[in-house]
Amino acid sequence: MTATAQRLIRRARERGERALSEHDSTRVIAAYGVPTARAALVRTASEAAAAARRIGYPVVLKACAAGASHKTERGLVAVGLGRERDVRGAFAALGARAGAGYAGAFLVQEMVAGRRELTIGMLRDPQFGPCVMFGLGGVFTEILKDVVFRVAPLAERDARAMLRRIRAHRILDAVRGMPPVDTASLCRSLMALGRIGLEHPEIAAIDVNPLIVRGRTPVAVDALVVLSTDGAP
Repeated sequence: MTATAQRLIRRARERGERALSEHDSTRVIAAYGVPTARAALVRTASEAAAAARRIGYPVVLKACAAGASHKTERGLVAVGLGRERDVRGAFAALGARAGAGYAGAFLVQEMVAGRRELTIGMLRDPQFGPCVMFGLGGVFTEILKDVVFRVAPLAERDARAMLRRIRAHRILDAVRGMPPVDTASLCRSLMALGRIGLEHPEIAAIDVNPLIVRGRTPVAVDALVVLSTDGAP
């Protein structure tokens, strides 16, 4: 159990939040070793511009608050920002769409390039407890529903078995000039989500989608940690 995850979860519960912000959700999974995109939390256009310079262009800008879910559908994400004036313009546009009552911050994130998108997650089942999920990511998660589940804890052999159980498992192989996915890294991420579920009964679910394959390495570019409402400690 990591001190970072404990602190972020406790703080969210003290505020009465049902879910962690994307920034805090990403920090939780990163604390367990899941590769994540570099990012910075900002509150002004100048801070956003400075963060983009540190991270390196191009960047993504997102609204980031505990209640800011479905950001893409609400127009609260701007991608491919390649210059400072693009960042400043996107900051103004996203702020206007979020509305005058928006009290959250914004996230400046590196633009992770990759043609393959996966998803991993954790769901706490009433009967079986924490179950780890793996499958196709991005829009294909809902369209094709090509996902598999396994009860935690996971050994490496369990995680590797999950990788070959989805119908589109060949997406992990070398294909169309792309190298094979680093399945050892992917297995470690699956095992990490299982550990989070076992060590934090107050977490009801984790959704990491998409997990973009950059070169060979799957990198989390969006994450959501949902807290339980049943009085778990």
